[in-house]
Amino acid sequence: MINVHGLVKDFGHRRAVDDVSFEVEKGTVLGFLGPNGAGKTTTIRMVAGFLPPTKGSVHVKGIDVEKDPVAAQKNIGYMPETTPLYEDMTVSGFLRFIAEVRGFSGSERTRRVDHALDRCSLLPVEHQGIDTLSKGYRQRTCLAQALLHDPDILLLDEPTEGLDPNQKQVVRDMIREMAAERVVMLSTHVLEEVEAICTRAMIISDGKVVADDTPAALKARSLQYNAVTLSADGKDISQTLDKLPSIKEVRLLEGGKVIAFPKAGKSIASDVLAAAQKNHWAVSDIKVDEGRLDDVFRELTTTEDAKQREVA
Repeated sequence: MINVHGLVKDFGHRRAVDDVSFEVEKGTVLGFLGPNGAGKTTTIRMVAGFLPPTKGSVHVKGIDVEKDPVAAQKNIGYMPETTPLYEDMTVSGFLRFIAEVRGFSGSERTRRVDHALDRCSLLPVEHQGIDTLSKGYRQRTCLAQALLHDPDILLLDEPTEGLDPNQKQVVRDMIREMAAERVVMLSTHVLEEVEAICTRAMIISDGKVVADDTPAALKARSLQYNAVTLSADGKDISQTLDKLPSIKEVRLLEGGKVIAFPKAGKSIASDVLAAAQKNHWAVSDIKVDEGRLDDVFRELTTTEDAKQREVA
């Protein structure tokens, strides 16, 4: 559905995107994440055909986006971080206008607008002026305009930016429901977003792709992956666990808890429980960590200069 090869974008002497390549298949929700200024939005804009690459190519359903942007964009629904909305229009009036721009008229225009209003839960505000909408409804209006032509590919730039937790959940649920029969590519720096709705995560830093995997596989790279936190009464707990061959390190935590880190991400829960049983520890709580995406994100996106400053 999307094929990106050797994508480069220079702004003067600054290289914003540096040799990015990837493919995306139908049914994928790709989280394109990185720190601010990493090149996420620039890449999304090149995929959408709104920004020409300096080098490289983008194909959407086999169509070269740079050579034939109009044909490619018929397959794309694009929601930029800040979608220009006509403040003096009503929600339904704006969507009718966008539908006409897309080439729909008469009953077909009405059908598509009604469907978008219903799909994005905008019926309560369809006759309301856009200038009076809350942030959440404005975001849903932006999403509705991207869906009017029922595209196979949705490109969403920071779709939940600035929303409260309830509004974020509404937008996430809509994205999840729409994902099965299309490609959804969303840029974000919110890691919980990736864990909540993405089937694949690509991390970009300084214009380069530094990781591309499932969220679960990325979390497995974390130091915390399969770490065991133990609350127990007993003798020499830390010292005993530290001697187990599967454990790399043991640390004391507040409240008398200990955390044991595995070697090479091994599963150590059974070893910890066996040690507790053998030494007659009274275990009150045990937790196995599934890994932390934020640790992996920081490790992959922190520049060498920043790491040196932290050490200093």
